[in-house]
Amino acid sequence: MGSPSGPPFDPDDPDRERRERDTEPIPRIGPDDGPDYGAGPGLSDGPSLSDDVGYGDGPGYAGQGRSGRAWIRDPDAAYQQPQISEDELAGLRADATGSAPRRVLPLEDEPSSLVARYLFPTERYRGEWKRHWIHLTNPLLIGVAATFVLGYLAGFLAGQAVGALTTIAVLLWFAVMGWVAWKVADWWYDRFILTNKRVMVVNGIVTRKVAMMPLVRVTDMKYEQTPTGRALNYGTFVLESAGQEQALREIKNLPNPNELYLRVVEEMYEPQAVEARLGKEADEAKADDGA
Repeated sequence: MGSPSGPPFDPDDPDRERRERDTEPIPRIGPDDGPDYGAGPGLSDGPSLSDDVGYGDGPGYAGQGRSGRAWIRDPDAAYQQPQISEDELAGLRADATGSAPRRVLPLEDEPSSLVARYLFPTERYRGEWKRHWIHLTNPLLIGVAATFVLGYLAGFLAGQAVGALTTIAVLLWFAVMGWVAWKVADWWYDRFILTNKRVMVVNGIVTRKVAMMPLVRVTDMKYEQTPTGRALNYGTFVLESAGQEQALREIKNLPNPNELYLRVVEEMYEPQAVEARLGKEADEAKADDGA
Protein backbone atom coordinates (compact mmCIF):
# COMPACT_ATOMS: atom_id res chain seq x y z
CA MET A 1 0.00 0.00 0.00
CA GLY A 2 1.39 3.43 -1.00
CA SER A 3 2.22 6.32 1.23
CA PRO A 4 -0.76 8.49 2.15
CA SER A 5 1.14 11.60 1.01
CA GLY A 6 2.09 10.21 -2.44
CA PRO A 7 0.45 8.34 -5.32
CA PRO A 8 -0.78 4.72 -4.83
CA PHE A 9 1.85 2.01 -5.14
CA ASP A 10 1.89 0.48 -8.60
CA PRO A 11 4.37 -2.40 -9.18
CA ASP A 12 4.11 -1.93 -12.96
CA ASP A 13 4.93 1.78 -12.86
CA PRO A 14 8.01 2.24 -15.18
CA ASP A 15 9.12 5.39 -13.34
CA ARG A 16 8.98 3.86 -9.85
CA GLU A 17 12.65 2.82 -9.72
CA ARG A 18 13.83 6.19 -11.05
CA ARG A 19 11.85 8.07 -8.41
CA GLU A 20 13.16 5.85 -5.60
CA ARG A 21 16.74 6.31 -6.86
CA ASP A 22 16.38 10.08 -7.05
CA THR A 23 14.85 10.41 -3.61
CA GLU A 24 17.28 8.05 -1.88
CA PRO A 25 19.59 10.00 0.53
CA ILE A 26 23.27 10.04 -0.37
CA PRO A 27 25.40 8.59 2.43
CA ARG A 28 28.43 10.56 3.63
CA ILE A 29 31.59 8.68 2.66
CA GLY A 30 34.54 8.81 4.99
CA PRO A 31 38.19 8.25 4.18
CA ASP A 32 37.94 4.54 5.08
CA ASP A 33 34.56 3.71 3.55
CA GLY A 34 35.74 2.45 0.20
CA PRO A 35 38.41 2.30 -2.42
CA ASP A 36 36.64 4.66 -4.84
CA TYR A 37 38.74 7.65 -3.80
CA GLY A 38 42.09 5.93 -3.64
CA ALA A 39 44.41 4.74 -6.33
CA GLY A 40 42.84 2.78 -9.10
CA PRO A 41 43.00 2.16 -12.81
CA GLY A 42 43.24 5.44 -14.66
CA LEU A 43 43.58 7.41 -11.42
CA SER A 44 46.74 8.67 -9.76
CA ASP A 45 47.33 9.13 -6.10
CA GLY A 46 46.53 12.68 -5.07
CA PRO A 47 45.60 14.72 -2.05
CA SER A 48 42.19 14.10 -0.50
CA LEU A 49 39.48 16.64 -1.12
CA SER A 50 38.48 19.01 1.67
CA ASP A 51 35.69 21.50 2.22
CA ASP A 52 37.87 24.47 1.23
CA VAL A 53 39.22 22.90 -1.92
CA GLY A 54 40.46 25.54 -4.38
CA TYR A 55 41.11 28.08 -1.62
CA GLY A 56 44.14 26.61 0.13
CA ASP A 57 47.80 27.01 -0.72
CA GLY A 58 48.34 25.65 -4.22
CA PRO A 59 51.46 23.84 -5.34
CA GLY A 60 52.52 26.87 -7.41
CA TYR A 61 52.88 28.97 -4.27
CA ALA A 62 54.62 26.47 -2.04
CA GLY A 63 56.94 28.11 0.44
CA GLN A 64 55.85 31.61 -0.61
CA GLY A 65 53.12 32.22 1.91
CA ARG A 66 50.62 33.14 -0.83
CA SER A 67 47.04 32.01 -1.10
CA GLY A 68 45.87 29.75 -3.92
CA ARG A 69 42.59 31.65 -4.23
CA ALA A 70 41.95 32.77 -7.78
CA TRP A 71 42.39 36.55 -8.43
CA ILE A 72 39.57 38.21 -10.36
CA ARG A 73 39.95 41.77 -11.61
CA ASP A 74 37.25 44.09 -10.43
CA PRO A 75 35.84 45.93 -13.50
CA ASP A 76 34.46 48.68 -11.26
CA ALA A 77 37.78 49.43 -9.59
CA ALA A 78 39.11 52.93 -10.29
CA TYR A 79 42.30 53.37 -12.30
CA GLN A 80 45.29 53.94 -10.06
CA GLN A 81 47.80 56.53 -11.26
CA PRO A 82 51.42 55.35 -11.27
CA GLN A 83 53.29 56.49 -8.20
CA ILE A 84 56.23 58.84 -8.85
CA SER A 85 58.92 58.43 -6.22
CA GLU A 86 60.78 61.29 -4.58
CA ASP A 87 64.01 60.10 -6.18
CA GLU A 88 62.49 60.57 -9.63
CA LEU A 89 61.35 64.09 -8.73
CA ALA A 90 64.60 65.07 -7.01
CA GLY A 91 66.19 66.17 -10.27
CA LEU A 92 63.25 68.42 -11.11
CA ARG A 93 63.30 70.64 -8.02
CA ALA A 94 65.84 72.90 -6.43
CA ASP A 95 67.51 71.77 -3.24
CA ALA A 96 67.82 73.72 0.01
CA THR A 97 70.68 75.81 -1.37
CA GLY A 98 68.63 76.86 -4.36
CA SER A 99 70.70 74.97 -6.93
CA ALA A 100 69.24 72.39 -9.29
CA PRO A 101 70.53 70.20 -12.13
CA ARG A 102 68.54 72.31 -14.57
CA ARG A 103 66.26 75.30 -14.47
CA VAL A 104 62.51 74.96 -14.30
CA LEU A 105 61.19 78.45 -14.85
CA PRO A 106 57.90 79.31 -13.14
CA LEU A 107 54.93 79.62 -15.48
CA GLU A 108 51.50 81.15 -15.20
CA ASP A 109 48.81 78.83 -13.87
CA GLU A 110 46.23 80.05 -16.38
CA PRO A 111 46.56 80.97 -20.06
CA SER A 112 46.14 84.55 -21.15
CA SER A 113 42.91 85.62 -22.79
CA LEU A 114 44.76 85.67 -26.10
CA VAL A 115 45.58 81.94 -25.82
CA ALA A 116 42.63 80.56 -23.84
CA ARG A 117 40.25 80.79 -26.81
CA TYR A 118 42.33 78.25 -28.75
CA LEU A 119 42.41 75.54 -26.02
CA PHE A 120 39.72 72.89 -25.68
CA PRO A 121 38.39 71.98 -22.18
CA THR A 122 40.27 68.69 -21.67
CA GLU A 123 43.63 70.17 -22.67
CA ARG A 124 46.25 70.84 -19.99
CA TYR A 125 47.95 74.21 -20.37
CA ARG A 126 51.73 74.15 -19.89
CA GLY A 127 52.86 77.63 -20.85
CA GLU A 128 53.18 80.34 -23.49
CA TRP A 129 56.19 82.32 -24.64
CA LYS A 130 56.70 85.48 -26.66
CA ARG A 131 59.61 85.55 -29.04
CA HIS A 132 62.90 86.97 -27.81
CA TRP A 133 63.33 90.73 -28.07
CA ILE A 134 66.01 90.11 -30.71
CA HIS A 135 63.05 89.52 -33.04
CA LEU A 136 62.53 93.31 -33.00
CA THR A 137 66.10 94.23 -33.87
CA ASN A 138 65.48 95.17 -37.52
CA PRO A 139 62.34 97.27 -36.94
CA LEU A 140 63.96 99.12 -34.03
CA LEU A 141 67.16 99.82 -35.97
CA ILE A 142 65.11 101.11 -38.92
CA GLY A 143 63.14 103.37 -36.58
CA VAL A 144 66.29 104.79 -34.98
CA ALA A 145 67.96 105.35 -38.36
CA ALA A 146 64.81 107.00 -39.77
CA THR A 147 64.63 109.32 -36.78
CA PHE A 148 68.19 110.58 -37.23
CA VAL A 149 68.10 110.81 -41.03
CA LEU A 150 64.64 112.36 -41.41
CA GLY A 151 65.18 114.63 -38.42
CA TYR A 152 68.36 116.01 -39.92
CA LEU A 153 66.68 116.31 -43.35
CA ALA A 154 63.67 118.13 -41.91
CA GLY A 155 65.90 120.62 -40.08
CA PHE A 156 67.98 121.23 -43.20
CA LEU A 157 64.91 121.78 -45.37
CA ALA A 158 63.37 124.11 -42.80
CA GLY A 159 66.47 126.31 -43.02
CA GLN A 160 66.12 126.43 -46.78
CA ALA A 161 62.55 127.72 -46.49
CA VAL A 162 61.17 124.70 -48.34
CA GLY A 163 58.02 124.07 -46.34
CA ALA A 164 56.50 121.42 -48.60
CA LEU A 165 59.57 119.15 -48.49
CA THR A 166 59.81 119.58 -44.74
CA THR A 167 56.20 118.43 -44.38
CA ILE A 168 56.91 115.38 -46.58
CA ALA A 169 59.93 114.45 -44.42
CA VAL A 170 57.85 114.68 -41.24
CA LEU A 171 55.03 112.58 -42.70
CA LEU A 172 57.55 110.01 -43.89
CA TRP A 173 58.97 109.80 -40.35
CA PHE A 174 55.45 109.21 -38.95
CA ALA A 175 54.89 106.44 -41.49
CA VAL A 176 58.13 104.71 -40.47
CA MET A 177 57.25 105.02 -36.79
CA GLY A 178 53.78 103.59 -37.49
CA TRP A 179 55.37 100.61 -39.21
CA VAL A 180 57.72 100.08 -36.23
CA ALA A 181 54.76 100.24 -33.82
CA TRP A 182 52.93 97.66 -35.94
CA LYS A 183 55.91 95.31 -35.76
CA VAL A 184 56.11 95.70 -31.99
CA ALA A 185 52.39 94.96 -31.63
CA ASP A 186 52.73 91.94 -33.90
CA TRP A 187 55.61 90.70 -31.71
CA TRP A 188 53.48 91.13 -28.61
CA TYR A 189 50.62 89.01 -29.98
CA ASP A 190 52.95 86.33 -31.36
CA ARG A 191 52.95 83.37 -28.91
CA PHE A 192 54.43 79.90 -28.79
CA ILE A 193 52.13 77.64 -26.75
CA LEU A 194 52.73 74.23 -25.17
CA THR A 195 50.01 71.92 -23.83
CA ASN A 196 49.96 68.24 -22.88
CA LYS A 197 48.70 67.39 -26.38
CA ARG A 198 50.25 69.80 -28.90
CA VAL A 199 52.45 72.78 -29.66
CA MET A 200 50.99 75.89 -31.30
CA VAL A 201 52.06 79.22 -32.73
CA VAL A 202 49.50 82.05 -32.76
CA ASN A 203 50.32 85.34 -34.49
CA GLY A 204 48.80 88.18 -36.46
CA ILE A 205 46.82 91.26 -35.47
CA VAL A 206 44.21 91.73 -38.17
CA THR A 207 44.56 88.29 -39.79
CA ARG A 208 45.06 85.69 -37.05
CA LYS A 209 47.11 82.61 -37.89
CA VAL A 210 47.06 79.48 -35.73
CA ALA A 211 49.50 76.64 -36.54
CA MET A 212 49.70 73.49 -34.45
CA MET A 213 51.32 70.05 -34.32
CA PRO A 214 50.25 67.15 -32.04
CA LEU A 215 53.03 65.94 -29.77
CA VAL A 216 52.38 62.33 -30.79
CA ARG A 217 53.27 63.21 -34.40
CA VAL A 218 56.59 64.87 -33.60
CA THR A 219 59.24 62.46 -34.85
CA ASP A 220 62.24 64.76 -34.46
CA MET A 221 62.88 68.04 -32.69
CA LYS A 222 65.99 70.16 -32.42
CA TYR A 223 67.01 73.71 -31.69
CA GLU A 224 69.85 75.78 -33.09
CA GLN A 225 71.79 78.60 -31.44
CA THR A 226 74.21 80.94 -33.13
CA PRO A 227 77.03 82.48 -31.06
CA THR A 228 74.84 85.56 -30.61
CA GLY A 229 71.93 83.33 -29.61
CA ARG A 230 74.03 81.61 -26.97
CA ALA A 231 75.14 84.98 -25.59
CA LEU A 232 71.60 86.41 -25.50
CA ASN A 233 69.82 83.10 -24.75
CA TYR A 234 67.57 82.56 -27.77
CA GLY A 235 67.37 79.97 -30.53
CA THR A 236 65.43 78.47 -33.43
CA PHE A 237 63.29 75.34 -33.04
CA VAL A 238 62.85 72.85 -35.89
CA LEU A 239 60.06 70.25 -35.65
CA GLU A 240 59.78 67.25 -37.96
CA SER A 241 56.74 65.04 -38.46
CA ALA A 242 57.26 61.85 -40.51
CA GLY A 243 59.48 63.72 -42.97
CA GLN A 244 56.60 65.85 -44.27
CA GLU A 245 56.33 69.60 -44.63
CA GLN A 246 54.16 70.98 -41.86
CA ALA A 247 52.56 74.34 -41.15
CA LEU A 248 54.53 74.41 -37.90
CA ARG A 249 58.12 73.45 -38.67
CA GLU A 250 60.55 76.26 -37.88
CA ILE A 251 60.01 78.72 -35.03
CA LYS A 252 62.67 81.41 -34.81
CA ASN A 253 63.91 83.52 -31.90
CA LEU A 254 62.37 81.61 -28.99
CA PRO A 255 63.72 82.53 -25.52
CA ASN A 256 65.42 80.05 -23.17
CA PRO A 257 65.69 77.35 -25.87
CA ASN A 258 67.30 74.75 -23.59
CA GLU A 259 64.58 75.11 -20.96
CA LEU A 260 61.87 75.07 -23.58
CA TYR A 261 63.41 72.02 -25.29
CA LEU A 262 63.42 70.10 -21.99
CA ARG A 263 59.82 71.06 -21.30
CA VAL A 264 58.63 69.78 -24.67
CA VAL A 265 60.63 66.55 -24.43
CA GLU A 266 59.45 65.95 -20.87
CA GLU A 267 55.86 66.46 -21.96
CA MET A 268 56.36 63.95 -24.76
CA TYR A 269 58.07 61.20 -22.75
CA GLU A 270 57.33 61.82 -19.05
CA PRO A 271 53.88 63.45 -18.77
CA GLN A 272 53.25 61.73 -15.42
CA ALA A 273 56.34 63.37 -13.92
CA VAL A 274 55.09 66.76 -15.14
CA GLU A 275 51.71 66.19 -13.48
CA ALA A 276 53.38 65.09 -10.24
CA ARG A 277 55.70 68.11 -10.15
CA LEU A 278 52.96 70.63 -10.94
CA GLY A 279 50.65 69.03 -8.38
CA LYS A 280 53.31 69.24 -5.67
CA GLU A 281 54.06 72.87 -6.54
CA ALA A 282 50.33 73.67 -6.27
CA ASP A 283 50.13 71.97 -2.86
CA GLU A 284 53.15 73.90 -1.61
CA ALA A 285 51.66 77.17 -2.85
CA LYS A 286 48.40 76.44 -1.01
CA ALA A 287 50.33 75.58 2.13
CA ASP A 288 52.25 78.89 1.93
CA ASP A 289 49.00 80.82 1.43
CA GLY A 290 47.47 79.07 4.44
CA ALA A 291 50.46 79.90 6.59
